[in-house]
Amino acid sequence: MKLIISEDHEGATVRHMALKVARISESSFRSMKFSGGILLDGNVARANERVKCGQVLSFRFHDAPVLPVQKNHGDNVVFVYEDEDLEVIAKPAPLPTMASAKQAGDTLESRYVAQTGRMFRPVNRLDKGTSGLMAAAKSSHAQQLMQKKLHTDEFVREYVAICDGSPAETEGVIDLPIGKESGVKRCIAADGKNARTHYQVLKKGRSRTLLHLRLETGRTHQIRVHLAAMGCPVTGDYLYGREHDLLPGRFALHSCAIRFTQPVTGQKIDLKLDMPKEWGMLLNE
Repeated sequence: MKLIISEDHEGATVRHMALKVARISESSFRSMKFSGGILLDGNVARANERVKCGQVLSFRFHDAPVLPVQKNHGDNVVFVYEDEDLEVIAKPAPLPTMASAKQAGDTLESRYVAQTGRMFRPVNRLDKGTSGLMAAAKSSHAQQLMQKKLHTDEFVREYVAICDGSPAETEGVIDLPIGKESGVKRCIAADGKNARTHYQVLKKGRSRTLLHLRLETGRTHQIRVHLAAMGCPVTGDYLYGREHDLLPGRFALHSCAIRFTQPVTGQKIDLKLDMPKEWGMLLNE
């Protein structure tokens, strides 16, 4: 990353330019400082050195090396958007986002690494049974900048879901705290973390309803827990409702839209992804 010092920043310290202007994290700044990765007009710079108008301040990020190519045991990752810093992926379901002690097989992470040779750096995550749009960063710096935008107006995530039954109101806000119940399961708990979900009825079927949802917070299983608490669990939700034969291993929850400000360029990114077409028959049952 390179910055050309403007008149407004004449006399500022290298530390100030790194942390306040370039918005580099403290840990990345320390790493670059001790490895000689901060340069002023091509020379290694000190943290307290003062910059002058017209000088070029450079930061060398020591990110993870390219990973060796691995065999891909699943389908290729579908990229809906990509630039030098970020990517937006269309995640299928059922597919875990990340590998874990309990999930070491096929994951979005393993497919991504096999296909790109890069470390997988998700900005947000989706449950195994949820499909749709999710963002990933190409560097630790971009990931850190994007995660600061989570749950703000600069990073908006919207979903569609089909639920069993129908809410009493056509739109509203579910404001119920969420806590841990047992294992991975969550529940409404008075001492849980604040959680708010906005919903709107899009279409009513025979016994189910198509909803549009927007997260104000991002708790684990938030939409699933909130809709179940209203008596309208997500169709096919095997943890908070009932399984459905048309949704093997997954449920009717889809990340349909994502809007954010690109943290490096300032560009406004607005992406949409239609829900699976076969879900239409769920409303007619």
